[in-house]
Amino acid sequence: MRADAARNRARLLEAAARLAAEHGAANLTMEAVACAAQVGKGTVFRRFGDRSGLLLALLDREEERFQAAFMAGPAPLGPGAPAAERLHAFGPAVLRHEDAHRDLYLAAAQPDPVRRHTVPARRVRLAHLAALLREAGTDADPELAAQTLLGYLDPGLVRYLLSGRGLPLSRVEAGWHDLVARMLPAEAR
Repeated sequence: MRADAARNRARLLEAAARLAAEHGAANLTMEAVACAAQVGKGTVFRRFGDRSGLLLALLDREEERFQAAFMAGPAPLGPGAPAAERLHAFGPAVLRHEDAHRDLYLAAAQPDPVRRHTVPARRVRLAHLAALLREAGTDADPELAAQTLLGYLDPGLVRYLLSGRGLPLSRVEAGWHDLVARMLPAEAR
């Protein structure tokens, strides 16, 4: 990417993040981002394609920070702890991360049921969980078990459980630990 294009992209993402924080991600428009970044609306469309592309780019920024925590951060979320401990730490970390960015995750949710499973952030999380499950010695199919775990962390489901059902976050986290324990051999729980 050319230096000026990288600067424009960074400026657009900063403007979009600021507007999303001020007015909510659901209210983010390409025109408002262009205006806030002092560029033409066409520049925003060329850089991100559409509103979904812009929202996914914002999510990628946040996801990079989160991925650094579970790939290289301190244990038990990061390396240095047994796989079972890392699995137990992962769910609550995702719940807290997505809660902090819930508006953005929900606004970026795609109506295409397949697309949400193919975004890079989900593929990274899936590979991470499958690797931890293998390392912990699960008897389950690691990829399918990882898909099940990720399904539990779906932002729409979590929002429903917390807001629609009024469950406390501690109960949702306890459910994560129970699900992880069921996927591990007895000696790794």
